[in-house]
Amino acid sequence: MKTCKAIAATLFLCLAFAQVPAAAVAEDFRGSWTVSPSAQPGHVQLGLHIRRPGTNMMSQSDWQTSKLQGLDLATAAKHDVQWAIVGDAGRVDAKGYIEKGEGAGTFQFTPDAKFVGAMRAIGFDGIDDGKQFAMALHDISLDYARQMKAEKLEGLSTDQLIAFGIFKVTGAYIRELRAEGISATKADQIIAFRVHDISPAYIRGVKAWGLKPSEDQLVAMKIHGVTPEWAQQMAGNGYADLSIDSMIAFRIHEVTPEFIEKVQGMGFKHPEPDDLVAMRIHEVTPEYIEQLKARGLKDLTIDKLVSLKIHGID
Repeated sequence: MKTCKAIAATLFLCLAFAQVPAAAVAEDFRGSWTVSPSAQPGHVQLGLHIRRPGTNMMSQSDWQTSKLQGLDLATAAKHDVQWAIVGDAGRVDAKGYIEKGEGAGTFQFTPDAKFVGAMRAIGFDGIDDGKQFAMALHDISLDYARQMKAEKLEGLSTDQLIAFGIFKVTGAYIRELRAEGISATKADQIIAFRVHDISPAYIRGVKAWGLKPSEDQLVAMKIHGVTPEWAQQMAGNGYADLSIDSMIAFRIHEVTPEFIEKVQGMGFKHPEPDDLVAMRIHEVTPEYIEQLKARGLKDLTIDKLVSLKIHGID
C-alpha cells in the first residue's frame, strides 16, 4: 500500500498557498484575515484568504498568540488592531479589528530577499514567491530547515519541508518514532504518520496488543479504524487470530460482526477470512443467499455463491 497515495489529496489542498505563479510579486500577496478562539490555550485560529485572477486560496491553522506580534485579545470591546508575523521567510503585516476574541481585516506579505539563497545553501531549492509565502505562513525558519536536513530523510524536497511545517513534524517527533522501532527515514512516511495522527502512544498500544505491523500497515490500520475494541468483537465471532492484512481488509470491505453472525446463522460455519471479504466485495448478502435457497438451489458453498454472483445469477 502506497502511503503517498493515501495522503495525496490532503497535501494538494494544504500546499495550495505554495502554488502561486512564480511571476507573482510582493503586491500580489494581499488578502483578508480572520481570527477566532482556539481550543488550545494560548492559540488562535487564523484564517488567511487571497483572491487573485485565476486564484482563490484559503488557509486555516492554529497559531500561538505570541507569534502574532501586536495582536490585542485582552480588550473585549471592539477595537482596531495592527499585528505582524515576522519570520525568516518574510513578514505578514495585518490590520483590522478585534471584538471578544474574534476579528477580521486585511494583510500584506513582504518576502525577505535573503531567504531563498539561505535555504538553497541548506539544500532546499525551487523556492518561488508562492512557496516562500507558504513557508512564512507555516513558520518554516532556516533553523527548522537545518534541523530537518540533519535527520537525513529520503525524499525531503522543498514541498515536503512545507508539508512538514503544515503538519507540525518536529525533530522530537521523529526521534520518538525511532525510539518505538519505526525507521522514520522517508519524508512521505513521516507526513503520513502525522496526517493520520499516529503517535508514539498509538504505536505502543498496537505493540501491547501483540501486533507487529509494518509502517504502511500502521497507517492503514489508523485510516480504517482497526482498534483493540474492534478486534475483541472479531474474537467474539471466532476470529481472534486474524492477520493484520485481514483486519484491514475486513474494515475496508465492512466485514462486520453482524455480517459474520448472519452468515454463520445460515449454516456457513466459520468461513475463512478471504471468503468473507470475497462475499462483501461481490455483494453476496444474506438476502441474496435466501433468494437462491428459495429458488431451490442446494449445496451452496461460499465459492459457488461468489461465482453465481459474479456471473449475474440472481
